[in-house]
Amino acid sequence: MNFRIKIITAAISLLAAGSTLADTGKAYVTSQDGGVTIIDLESMSATGTIDVKGEGPRGLGITDDGKFLIVATRENGSISVVDTATNEVVKQIPVGKNPEFVRVKGNLAFVSYEPSAKAGPPPTPGSEAAKETDKADDDSGPKELARIGIIDLKQGKKIREIIGGPETEGVEFSKDGKLLVITNEADNTITVHNIKTGKLIKTIKTHDYGDRPRGIKVSPDGKTYIATLEFGNKFMVMNRNFKVLRTVDTGQTPYGVSFDKTGKRIFIAENKAKLLEVYDAKTYEKIKEIPTANRCWHFSFTPDDKQIMLACGKSDAIVVIDAETLEPTKQIEIKQAPWGLVTFPKAMGSLDTKLK
Repeated sequence: MNFRIKIITAAISLLAAGSTLADTGKAYVTSQDGGVTIIDLESMSATGTIDVKGEGPRGLGITDDGKFLIVATRENGSISVVDTATNEVVKQIPVGKNPEFVRVKGNLAFVSYEPSAKAGPPPTPGSEAAKETDKADDDSGPKELARIGIIDLKQGKKIREIIGGPETEGVEFSKDGKLLVITNEADNTITVHNIKTGKLIKTIKTHDYGDRPRGIKVSPDGKTYIATLEFGNKFMVMNRNFKVLRTVDTGQTPYGVSFDKTGKRIFIAENKAKLLEVYDAKTYEKIKEIPTANRCWHFSFTPDDKQIMLACGKSDAIVVIDAETLEPTKQIEIKQAPWGLVTFPKAMGSLDTKLK
């Protein structure tokens, strides 16, 4: 009997160990010139790639159960739905021209796309390129506004859309799930929409605070929104009613933004400064500047909240940072310009949020 008990106990221990490993999870990384790389979070190493059947993958999201990865593929104007059990594309759903940012909520995917988009990033305000662009826009009439396509993943089709501003960049949900908050970089606005009706609720103009709003994130308690102003070298703080409370100076060209799961710290990825900056979410004092790599835009915590992973496109790398010591610990080579990163189980990050 004792021998049988020992065997059963050993078997239970093995099962528990296997469960622990399984719970460690995976990260998925899009590369603009490639596909999706899978990273095992136990070994912190790349273990495979996914062919998403479309060029220019950028934004991505994952369903709450982790069964499907949703990837925006720019060149064919679609999203690819990937079965994470097989890593195969099971469906491609047309969205519209130049799909970029993806957020998944329940059985719906919210995907930004730009009917009037031109290739390449917008020029710096005041530059000759900007003046030529402004002249061209004046000659050709008003630009067509960007859209947020709402995709029903069960039906496998776009069911409706919300009209944003020109060149919609970031997408966030209010804490109660009733509002969609988007940043529109070309006209320097943040717009708030009713998710159910698509109605525009409020427009916040950012020019007086800084141009080119990019990242947008709500705090875990739903009381505060942070928006990064890329050409202002600042982030903007708004309350739950979208009243601007203040701005905070950052390094050059802030983009991706996230709170940690407690809501006590704010993390800002900065392109030209080559930093991940950390701020106290109550006092807005800077806690630390963490050196990263070239063009680190999007990032995520790991599901256990112990590490942070940044996709650094011009360095072909994922920079891994210890979330407690705030020190870089590793770089994982990912070729072809890594752009976005999410994990499963879901975690806090610039493209996703942790489930309770």
